Amino acid sequence: MQLNTIKPSEGSKKNRRRVGRGIGSGLGKTGGRGHNGQKSRAGGYHKVGFEGGQMPLQRRLPKRGFKSQQLKYNGEVTLAELQALAIDEIDLQALKQAGLIGELIKHVKVIKSGELSRKVTLKGVAATAGAKAAIEAAGGSLAA
Repeated sequence: MQLNTIKPSEGSKKNRRRVGRGIGSGLGKTGGRGHNGQKSRAGGYHKVGFEGGQMPLQRRLPKRGFKSQQLKYNGEVTLAELQALAIDEIDLQALKQAGLIGELIKHVKVIKSGELSRKVTLKGVAATAGAKAAIEAAGGSLAA
């Protein structure tokens, strides 16, 4: 390879658009802006959603509902999943390592779905009233 033979790869270098530089440029006269109107003029623009003074769509439609962004940090585990888990002391880290909850989860609640027949201790994991009763009936406990 010699320095005088080095070329950029095909298609990597593209000439910039020279707007309004004559008919031969392909973007002469109106410069690719069409003929009349606000967008054809210098400084002519409007904010996103502006409809020329007509009430914009985002203001015409009714606003309702809300979905909290905190929901992505909450997870739930069933009693059946706890039964299948091999460990007795269950905390947030143990559930993440077992793959029962995602990595972003910060708060976990055990729900009463399925059966639990062995003793488990929950640390830093909440439970519904029914799940708590089922865990305590099996000899387990909940530690805050």
